[in-house]
Amino acid sequence: MTPLRPLSLALAFLAAVLAARGATGEFFERLESALTVSSADAFFRARASGTLDLEAYRLPSPAPALLDTTRDTFINPRLSLYLDSHLGPRAYFFAQARLDRGFDAGDGSAHLRLDEYALRLAPWRGTRASFQLGKFATLVGSWVNRHGSWENPFITAPLPYEHLTGMWDNEPPRSVNQLLLWSHVRPGLFPALTAEEKLFRLPLIWGPAYGTGAAASAAFGRFIVAAEVKNSALSSRPDSWGPGADGHRYPTLSSRLAWSPNAMWHVGLSASTGQYLLPVARPLIPAGVGLGDYRQRLLAADVGFAWHHWQLWAEFFRTRFALPRLGDATTDAAYVEAKYRFTPHFSAALRLNRQTFGTLADGPRGLVRWGGDVWRYDVAPAWRLSPHLQLKLQASWQHEASVQPEHTRTLSSQFTLRF
Repeated sequence: MTPLRPLSLALAFLAAVLAARGATGEFFERLESALTVSSADAFFRARASGTLDLEAYRLPSPAPALLDTTRDTFINPRLSLYLDSHLGPRAYFFAQARLDRGFDAGDGSAHLRLDEYALRLAPWRGTRASFQLGKFATLVGSWVNRHGSWENPFITAPLPYEHLTGMWDNEPPRSVNQLLLWSHVRPGLFPALTAEEKLFRLPLIWGPAYGTGAAASAAFGRFIVAAEVKNSALSSRPDSWGPGADGHRYPTLSSRLAWSPNAMWHVGLSASTGQYLLPVARPLIPAGVGLGDYRQRLLAADVGFAWHHWQLWAEFFRTRFALPRLGDATTDAAYVEAKYRFTPHFSAALRLNRQTFGTLADGPRGLVRWGGDVWRYDVAPAWRLSPHLQLKLQASWQHEASVQPEHTRTLSSQFTLRF
């Protein structure tokens, strides 16, 4: 597909913004009606919707997190389309397609991609149990529930969902020293490899982790219990999420227990285990060890609170990457978000992110940390210019204890038109 021309699309987006500002509520009501179909008895109902996003970034070099660009400034357009349909009270189908230059913002060519599609069934009347089959976001954690551009108080994801560690998915480290090189704890990587290694590194959770598989959930009073089996670990890259990916031999199992004592509080516990190495790494693993021995195990806790104009969220992660014959590489990550709505149209959010790394035995050097500890601070004001138009700004400051301690700043903006 022909690459998107950022300037042309930016002009088209601004035209849409002006149209949205000048449009009446009646216009969007007519649009919603045109995008909705329903049977006479309302047994079948389907609705299409979407968002048009235009993001602008001012970046340090190299680009942080999952951003895939060599430029210090760039514009990232994205069109997201959603389909929600109901067949009676017990069958629900949803899908999400996106037209952009890659799942993560970057310099790639434009293409249309089907990120989510799933069928959910609630077969038993009088119960709150359901089953789901397809390609969909993980149930682990709570940020996934608000990761869309309209719901997310920020432009980027929290640190645990996008910070790249020194763990690769196409090759296991042969020694602790090699892992320290990949983690930038020690110098010594060839410059060409340093420039390309971002293609291989893994975060704790890759965004919403749209893996393919099945899930089940049931509600008991104020508790919800859910479990899923998928073809990719939480840290796996988007190329591994589709049904054609070779991950069914070592499936990833995840579960979640959520509790809502009242409308103000939400508390959750999550766990997951899955293979993080790709099949291409099989010839590179030591004799007597299988791919299934390289597992990512994750435990998480989350809490949410809402009171008047305040909303608070926090998540805590403990992750263990199994490295046969080297030990287990552990890392802890957490973030706290606070959002305050000053007026019906203006709000601001603050997020504190932190990730630390455990130690591994490195021969005569003793115990060494296998990654550089990271702090990141995000600030994001947002304006709801209308029920269909939103503007967000974000400033991020990050400190990472790497070979040369890095202090970086990232600036970004995001226009969202919702229809």
